[in-house]
Amino acid sequence: MTFNTPLRDWHGKTVWLVGASSGIGRATASALHAQGATVFVSARHAQALDAWVAQHPGSDGQGRLRAVALPLDVTDLAQVQAAARSIEARQAIDLVLYCAGHYRALRADAFDLKEMLVHQRINYLGALYVLDAVLPGLRARGSGHISLVSSVAGFRGLPQSLAYGPTKAALINLAETLYLDLQPLGIGVSLVNPGFVETPLTAQNEFKMPGLITPEQAAQAMLAGWARGDFDIHYPKRFTRWMKLLRLLPYRLYFPLVRKFTGL
Repeated sequence: MTFNTPLRDWHGKTVWLVGASSGIGRATASALHAQGATVFVSARHAQALDAWVAQHPGSDGQGRLRAVALPLDVTDLAQVQAAARSIEARQAIDLVLYCAGHYRALRADAFDLKEMLVHQRINYLGALYVLDAVLPGLRARGSGHISLVSSVAGFRGLPQSLAYGPTKAALINLAETLYLDLQPLGIGVSLVNPGFVETPLTAQNEFKMPGLITPEQAAQAMLAGWARGDFDIHYPKRFTRWMKLLRLLPYRLYFPLVRKFTGL
């Protein structure tokens, strides 16, 4: 089943990628640029964005650069709105990808409210700020695509994911509800649930990560998902399919299995 209009030809398309300074976001920005898209990249680290732009030359048919840095803090609504206005003053947004993320391992015996709220502001509230900034334009045109990067950590509760998991679960629910509301209006919505990808976030993990892939492999999986018109884009499937199966287990089986396999 095709859930969205397939996105296959990126020439002349405009992408706003929020969370592009490293990892999956940076690799996806490069992959989309290579496919001919004009890519606006946003993150807090202006130097990293400028370096990415310098590595991706080229212009569109009107002599405008196809790689543009728009540094911002996703927790600052005014900055997010200003960035969206800057893009839309130049051209309509065809795809907005929210890939900003924050992760610190946390368990209840070391509950840290400040850390919980940092996760909430970056992983979830920032996505709401971006939606607030782009939805009016998308709805007015009746076209475009919104893609939210969540995580398999949002499927069910996991040890050490006290702060991270709930924010990703919220993104999953948000994407599902957005699809129901926006797909009939001609606006595509997709949900990206990565497994383990080599990024600065997962570098914190001290355990062996099953199915670990590179950011470049993750980016290609996302482009393939958009090309198929998928709603649910998850990778690597040799790992994420098992995580999906765990969602179906009753608690009397789920809790013992998680404790057994994680040792936590």
